[in-house]
Amino acid sequence: MNEQDDIRAMATRFFDAIEQGDIETMQNSFTPDAAIWHNTDELIVTPAQTAQTLTGMVARIKDREYADRRLTTFPGGFVQQHVLKGRRVHDDGPVRLPCAIICEVENGRITRLDEYFDSAHVAEFRKFANA
Repeated sequence: MNEQDDIRAMATRFFDAIEQGDIETMQNSFTPDAAIWHNTDELIVTPAQTAQTLTGMVARIKDREYADRRLTTFPGGFVQQHVLKGRRVHDDGPVRLPCAIICEVENGRITRLDEYFDSAHVAEFRKFANA
């Protein structure tokens, strides 16, 4: 395998793990000091904070699917566009989150992830977060 193939395989494992609720595999896809940035709050968070957020999402959203994946690799990273779909556990309501993710990768692990999505869609994911 060449670097591009390795990056493509790692990116696929990363998103498959989140779909399956495998937070450990998702978190292990990052370097310990990785930076995860969100366009909606412009904050940089850690892999542990991301794992906590996704643990909550997995508990609230069932039938998770990264649909319409468009994965493009480049030397040292990848870009993926997708629509995260699922159903809220609380009321079975459908949710969808169009998103673009840009990642820098070193030695098979993500060192930086930049996430771009519309915050209005996130509100539907979090609708019953405190219920």
